[in-house]
Amino acid sequence: MDAEIYPPQTVARVKHVSEDQTTAFLELRNGNIATCTSPEGFNLNRGDIVFIDVENSDINFAPNELWDEDPWVGVVRLLLPGQVVIDIGGRLKVLDEPLDVDLREGNTVKGLESRGIVEVISEDPVRYIDLPAVDSVTVEQFKISPDGALTFDDFGGYSEIINRAKELIEIPLEHHDALKKIGARPIKGVLFTGPPGTGKTMLAKIIANRANAEFYEISGPEVLSKWYGQSEELIRKIFEDAATQERAIVFFDEMDSLASQRSEDTHEASRRIVGQLLSAMDGFTADTNVVVIATTNRPQDLDAALRRPGRFDWEINFPMPSLEDRRQILEASAKRLNKGQDLPHPYIAEKTAGWSPAELSAIWSEAALLAVAESRDAIFADDYICGYERVALHRINLSKSPGRQERANDVYSD
Repeated sequence: MDAEIYPPQTVARVKHVSEDQTTAFLELRNGNIATCTSPEGFNLNRGDIVFIDVENSDINFAPNELWDEDPWVGVVRLLLPGQVVIDIGGRLKVLDEPLDVDLREGNTVKGLESRGIVEVISEDPVRYIDLPAVDSVTVEQFKISPDGALTFDDFGGYSEIINRAKELIEIPLEHHDALKKIGARPIKGVLFTGPPGTGKTMLAKIIANRANAEFYEISGPEVLSKWYGQSEELIRKIFEDAATQERAIVFFDEMDSLASQRSEDTHEASRRIVGQLLSAMDGFTADTNVVVIATTNRPQDLDAALRRPGRFDWEINFPMPSLEDRRQILEASAKRLNKGQDLPHPYIAEKTAGWSPAELSAIWSEAALLAVAESRDAIFADDYICGYERVALHRINLSKSPGRQERANDVYSD
């Protein structure tokens, strides 16, 4: 097949043309700018796609398809004489007002880098957060109904922590009006600190159940969204819904993953989320009966602004349980189990120094497996001791790898 090949030509885009049309500035594919002059002038407009014939010093129009250009979408925020302020993905940009497109503030428009605004695609603003929408159904997913059968007796040990939690959380929720009459500053935020697996989440659920409070459970990654602004919108909606309840606890697990210390290197999304949290907590009124609880095992990583008065200025530390705490935890976690005889709780408590409550509870899972394997419907002392030995062996294996304590407690999460 015969084919006719034209002389080699370069594709370019008109960047600017002088007022007298004698000089054209052309953008090449590599980003360089070429300058063309002609005493006769050019009949070109900004954004035209052209062929440059270097050998003949000629410029000819080319199909627009030869210059691929992705359009952008933005919202008109401000109209100025001859100029338009556009919000493109949260960044403001000033463009020349188009001559052939009628605009008003709030329009959603499509544009091209070469030509500016080319058309209005919606009379109303379309935000990234609209895809998908944050509504009441979304908020309902974070409401948890704590097990009504759980009590402080099931928690086991940590008597000082329980008493302090009652003072800082349960009493303010149940006696909100009385504290308001006194004029005391309401307790807005309480920080639960300590290693993983020490029962922080369980205690928060028990308090919510005792105080008959609506409980919102939020894990840091659950509210992180790829949509611009949606994470902040979700946090705002949750706090707004909590404020309408008679009593409510908003519980953030692993708060350090959501609100770490801000710095110049911090991602913009993280800064916005911290800002929304601060705004939400500062927005509580005197009539709002909401306590925010957050857990972290790295309190030093939290943004300093969250620790200021009126925010998370109260802290309860959950250390590893003492010998007496371990005995009480073992006894409490065994109450709901079928047991064939008295079990050696003091012996196991002595053997488990440095164990978290979550690891202690894991003993019962292993003991139950052993009992079922032997066709028994109750746990006996031998099952109990062998269950301890299995968990102890697992801890030894984990200790040979980095991050042993956190990884062990992640396996036996409460």
